[in-house]
Amino acid sequence: MWDWFVLFLQIMLINIVLSGDNAVVIALASRNLPTAQRKQAIWWGAFGAIGLRVVLTIIAVFILDIPYIQTIGSLLLLWIAIKLLIDDEDHSNVKEASTLGKAIWTIIVADFVMSLDNVLAIAAKAQGEIGVIILGIGLSVPIIIWGSNLVVNLLKKFPILIYIGAGILGYTSGEMFIADEKVSHMLLDGISHFVVPVLTTVIVIGSGLVKKFVLSPKHS
Repeated sequence: MWDWFVLFLQIMLINIVLSGDNAVVIALASRNLPTAQRKQAIWWGAFGAIGLRVVLTIIAVFILDIPYIQTIGSLLLLWIAIKLLIDDEDHSNVKEASTLGKAIWTIIVADFVMSLDNVLAIAAKAQGEIGVIILGIGLSVPIIIWGSNLVVNLLKKFPILIYIGAGILGYTSGEMFIADEKVSHMLLDGISHFVVPVLTTVIVIGSGLVKKFVLSPKHS
């Protein structure tokens, strides 16, 4: 029961940290609508985004069972984790929707386009626990969408949350690499499997710290 709860919390944190960009898009897409329509756009956009993300994640769970897909996913997830810490996204090109329908469509499409990282990370971390996937996504997406401004401000105020989330992603990428038995047996024969997740975590956190304190010292 405790392991299940910890897994649930990790999925929630991964989803919230990786959805900071989604929150910005949602806030921008609906900002020009009247208050009542803005709430409707966020509600229906959230409903569509939750359903879409659950379906995509469950599909990803089964796809990850294919040999060598785990290794490809591992490398992709490692890149996503590093990118999370070194990128400064600019959302100025996001269009503000003028109608309710356009706002809902913008929110759902944006979530689909930006959900690869969430889907891959959650599918890898959940390891087939479909119930945890549905519950974790179902509870975290409404938090992200309805509290979009709060989420953005929270991540800005407590950047440690982003580092923790990125660290979990880094560790998960190492676990994914090990889970691909063909590749891990070929490359890691005789090496303790515990080393790989720790190494990928260090690579991710180290990349973020180098970007913050070495490459961009003026922002530290």
